[in-house]
Amino acid sequence: MRSVDKRWGVISWAAVAAAVLLAPVAVRPHGDVTPQPVKTDGLEPLGEAWRATNPYRDNPRAIAIGKSAYNQQCARCHGIGGVSGGLAPDLRTLDKGDQGDKDFLPPLRHGVFRDGRTMMPKYEGILSQEAMWAIRSWLETVHVD
Repeated sequence: MRSVDKRWGVISWAAVAAAVLLAPVAVRPHGDVTPQPVKTDGLEPLGEAWRATNPYRDNPRAIAIGKSAYNQQCARCHGIGGVSGGLAPDLRTLDKGDQGDKDFLPPLRHGVFRDGRTMMPKYEGILSQEAMWAIRSWLETVHVD
């Protein structure tokens, strides 16, 4: 009976060691994530100049596009349905309105980098301004204080 207990003890320690060694690989959310363009058919084109505030606020078409785009582009790090799992900031807590727009757009356009690591990829040049504001439109619908 003792050899069985000893064997399970060795197996348990081996499993713990493997989990500790493999955890950093399994939890790397930003590895080879490649952002993809988003179709924004049905939204008014915004042109070249970047808007400072969301021109699509409360637009039902933008909200629908934004929800889909969020799930494709953002959910893997910021959480399904906007509910963060702790890897990245909870975007539902961004202020509503113009102030939230100012906090939302720069990281999305330019990315977030810390200590030489990419914490969030740069989306400018991949997502259109229309797609970014559509995501913001949807986020305001799931806002929490």
